[in-house]
Amino acid sequence: MGTAKKHVYFVPGLAASTEIFKNIILPAEEYEIHTIEWLIPKKNEGLDDYAKRMCKEIHHDKVVLIGVSFGGVMVQEMSKYLDLEKLIIISSVKTKHELPARLKFARNTKIYKILPTSIIANSKDFTRYSVGPKSRKRLQLYNEFLSVKNSIYLDWSIKQMLCWKRDTPVKNVYHIHGTKDAIMPIKNISECIPIENGTHVMVLINAKSVSRQIRNIIEDL
Repeated sequence: MGTAKKHVYFVPGLAASTEIFKNIILPAEEYEIHTIEWLIPKKNEGLDDYAKRMCKEIHHDKVVLIGVSFGGVMVQEMSKYLDLEKLIIISSVKTKHELPARLKFARNTKIYKILPTSIIANSKDFTRYSVGPKSRKRLQLYNEFLSVKNSIYLDWSIKQMLCWKRDTPVKNVYHIHGTKDAIMPIKNISECIPIENGTHVMVLINAKSVSRQIRNIIEDL
């Protein structure tokens, strides 16, 4: 009898579809890849209850759970209710302290409460609002995969990202981060596996390197 495959679940970034993982390659004879789409938040739903709902989308035991950007925050919250093989975050943060200064400013001033998410929801260029004009060209590719334009979801997820309360890292979390990430600068990140010249969208454009590091983590290489 052959060895059972490892089940690997992916959660995308804020507003992104699971198509952002289309370039991630793991050997099909060893791994089975699953993706989890974003759910629309319920009225007054907190991050904890939302994470519990997301856990219901996992249908195997001892899985590898991977999240990108805000998806990285989500999988860390989900991990509290799961018995995982490995927990991996990509282009994300392990605590509120790793957020860049401009996002801390948005949190402290509560400016996120007046963000025009109803406009963003209908915009073809979500990245112009989410990361600013300097990064817009670099993120044009990622913009193609920003398919969750529901304003309820956007309002909720932006608030959860900015106001995340985690003060210390989750135990045994592996962090893959690009050295050229303009959204979550690596200078604010501690204890990560660096991807040289990787940007915030390296899951798409540096997928070979990211895939290799994912496999190294899973196999303890």
